[in-house]
Formats: sequence, C-alpha cells, structure tokens
Amino acid sequence: MWLSFAAPPLATIPIAGLALLLAYYISTYLCKNKDLSGIPAASPWAALTRFWLLREARFGRRYLTIDKAHQKHGDMVRIQPNHVSIANVEAINAIYGHGNGFLKRQEVHYRADCLDFYDAFVAVSRSLFSTRNRADHTRKRKIVSHTFAAKSVMQFEQYMHQNLNELLRQWDLICERAPANTKFVRFDCLPWFAYLAFDTIGDLAFGAPFGMLKNGQDTVEYMDYAGGPSKYMRAIEALSRRGEAFAVLGCLPFLKTISYLLPDPFLRHGVRSGEQVAGIAIARVNERLVSTATNDNKRVDILARLMEGKDMNGQPLGREELTAEALTQLIAGSDTTSNTLTGVFYWLLKTPGVLQKLQAELDAVIPSPNDEISFQSVKDLPYLKACLNEGMRIHSTSALGLPRVVPYNGPAVDICGHKFEPGTVLSVPNYTIHRLESIWGNDSNQYRPERWESLTADQRKAFVPFGHGPRSCVGRNVAEMEMTLALASLVRRYDFELYQDNFDTWEGFLRKGFHCEVGICRRTT
Repeated sequence: MWLSFAAPPLATIPIAGLALLLAYYISTYLCKNKDLSGIPAASPWAALTRFWLLREARFGRRYLTIDKAHQKHGDMVRIQPNHVSIANVEAINAIYGHGNGFLKRQEVHYRADCLDFYDAFVAVSRSLFSTRNRADHTRKRKIVSHTFAAKSVMQFEQYMHQNLNELLRQWDLICERAPANTKFVRFDCLPWFAYLAFDTIGDLAFGAPFGMLKNGQDTVEYMDYAGGPSKYMRAIEALSRRGEAFAVLGCLPFLKTISYLLPDPFLRHGVRSGEQVAGIAIARVNERLVSTATNDNKRVDILARLMEGKDMNGQPLGREELTAEALTQLIAGSDTTSNTLTGVFYWLLKTPGVLQKLQAELDAVIPSPNDEISFQSVKDLPYLKACLNEGMRIHSTSALGLPRVVPYNGPAVDICGHKFEPGTVLSVPNYTIHRLESIWGNDSNQYRPERWESLTADQRKAFVPFGHGPRSCVGRNVAEMEMTLALASLVRRYDFELYQDNFDTWEGFLRKGFHCEVGICRRTT
C-alpha cells in the first residue's frame, strides 16, 4: 500500500528553511569556538554568521561599525564566529610580529570558518600580499625586498621628479586661469593626486607613466591575456570598484567563484574590474619582456629589479609570478598613496596655522618656490615628517584590521589576558588603534602634528599605517619618499584655501575620499 503525505503549505516552506538555517548557526555557535563565548560580539549575528561582516563591508561601514563596537565593549570584539578584533597596542606585535608563527591561513586542517580573506585578492597567481603559505611568502619576500633595497629606492627618485614636475606644470596652468581680482582658483585636487600616484608607479614599475597627468584623465591600456588585443578602461574607477568588491568578498571568498551568478551588480562589476586591473600588469609586463628580449630596455626600475631577483635556490620569478608582483606594486603604489596624500592635504589645510608653520620650515631650506626639491634636503625636516605622520594616523587609508590565524601546530596563545585556541582568527583594526583615547589622548580625533614632538612608547607601537612585522608593506620607503617630495613641493610652491568642512569617505579595501575642493595660487617668495 502506498503511503501518502500531504504537502506542507507553501507559506511554511520559507519558515521551515529559516528555522533550519537558524538551528544550524545556533548549533555551530554552541559547539564551536567555545573559548570565544565570553567575548562580546559586535552584533548577535556576528557570532553566528560571516554574513554579518559581509553586510557591513558591502555598505562601506565596516571600520566604523567595528570602531563603535570597541567603544561600547572594550578591547575585544567578536566580528565573525571565529574572528576577534583586538583594539589593544599589545596585540599588534603579538599578532603581526616577527617569529610568532601567525599565518594568513591555517596550514593543516581546512574548516569552513577558517581564514581565507586573502583568496579574494588573488589575480594571475598568488603574490606577496595574497600568498598564504609561509615558505612561499619567505621566498617571494626575498626577491621583492631586493627590489626595494635602499640603493634601488634612491635610484627611483629621478622618476618621481619627472612626474611631480608634470603635476606642478598642470597646477601652474590652473593658477593662470584665475579671474581678475581673484587670488585663488578653485578645483578638486583629489583626482590629480590619483593621476600623480598612477603615473609615478607606472614609471617606477613598468618603465613609463600612464599619461594621466598630461591628459587629465585615467584611460589606460590593458590585455585580458599576454599578447592579446589592446583594450582601454578608466583605471582609477576600476581600481575603486575592485577594492570595494574584494573587501566584501574577503568576508566569504567562495562567492568570488560564482560572482557571475550573484544578483548584486556591485560584486559582479567589481570582479570584472579586478580582471581589468590585472590586465594592466599583463599588458605592461608583456611589453617589457618583449623589449628586454631585443635588448631595447636598460631602465633601472621596479620591474627590472623584480626580473633580476632570485630566490634562495637561484631561481627568478616566473612570468605569472612576475605579473602578479607587478600588479601588487601597481595597486599598492597608486591607490594607497593617492588616498593618503589627499587625506593628509585635507587635514593640513583644515587645521589653523599648520600650513603656515610648514611653509616656514620649508622656506628656510628651499630658497625659491621654483626650485626642484631633493629628498635629501627635506627627509629629516621634523614638522614636515610630523604633518605626514599625523595625516596617516587620523585618516588611516587602510582602516580595517588585516586577519591572521593562530597556528594549528602550536598551543593556545595568551593575548591581553585571553587565551585563543589554534585556528582562531585575530586582527587589530587600524582606524581604531590610531584613534584610541587611551593611547593618543583626549584630542585623538584632532589633527595635531605637534604631538609627534614627544611620542610615548605606546604611541610609537600603535602607529601602523604600513602594517607591522614580516608582512608589513615592503614598499614603505618608496611611498614615504614620494609623499614627502609631493607634500614639500606643493606647499613650498603654492598657497591654498580649503572649501569644504568635512572630508567624507567611503570604505572598500581602502578608505577613500569623495573629493577635496581647494583654492590654489602661486607663491612668489
């Protein structure tokens, strides 16, 4: 005899599915990560599902949400089922420091809630940033570190000046457009800082600028594959879309593999933009390899150094690895530098007396506003350095905390009085650690370069705009040289006014401003 069952009403199916999903997450919460149960969650959902952090990232508020959670709950906040954010200066070295064995992933067992954030950023092949294997990272860093040795970096200054001089030429033309009886010409300086950073890293990494400064726009050639047809795109816009989408996908990276099926065009277009940005490196590396094969190129730049580099076995980077590392330098040397410069510039102009004090320091060592400024002449100026550092602190272009995993092959670790079991994901949020009142004082939300005249030990440890430890930014010296030269040259040459009260930003992988409206005029003495 056949048994028959009445079908449930359609209305009960979604309810039943929701109940099963809820039961799954609750059981996961109760059965796993028991050592984290005493740590307050940023939201009840944060302890149950990774989708909560994904949602916060999707709407560009991850760093603010986590910062507010720390203000409410204190040093430790659970932001994913297996991920704890720690806003304590002692956690920085414990998590990111040399010799502690913390990983960008676990190296033994795979778990659904393990650390895979960096998978979202893989393009062409794994780079120094996205590789998760310790031995592979050591090998790549040996090669790339050679590229940024002090001798190499000093050779890069000539290329920085060529592009900075083009920016000065363009801004001189803007000054000439001043109407009669008007001192300042108003314009948005944000895209110009992006053009400068892109052209400079194009020159350093690939042998020639992209032409953004000369053309006043960001159209760039790319290829979908080596030797393929040339295509063109708006590079700054594409890089922004890439960073925004990948910051979201990093919360649940398997979504990247099915991005073409996702209903959200934000993610679909972001993944495609990531492919296009990778295509810039593909096109430029292909061009360089062709010219090198015919002995047509003798430049000393980042790509040349990467091609010369050898690992501990005497092996160079393969073509895909070379392209991946060149892409990493393109992204790190453009987006971060331009956004940091814009943030520094805004706070410099907004804070009364700072511009005038910095101009006085520069006037004392640079006789004329028309002189080309060497890095050697300004690199040790204390107020210039303080203005740059304070801008990187309060703006925090990299605002989120980069995740690390407690090693699976070791014991639980004690950080700030709490034991974390192997496999736990930990991070220190840059934006929060740069603004903690307990470290920076009651004026932590104010731009005050003078604080750098007498830093405390905790303040020195808490300042991490380039990261900390063996996975910190390998191109830090290049970035600092470029930003120092740009800031010194612009402040010595021009007077400025600021035309906006707030520097509104949104967060992708980086924290970016929408615009920075200033007035500009030439200085005569």
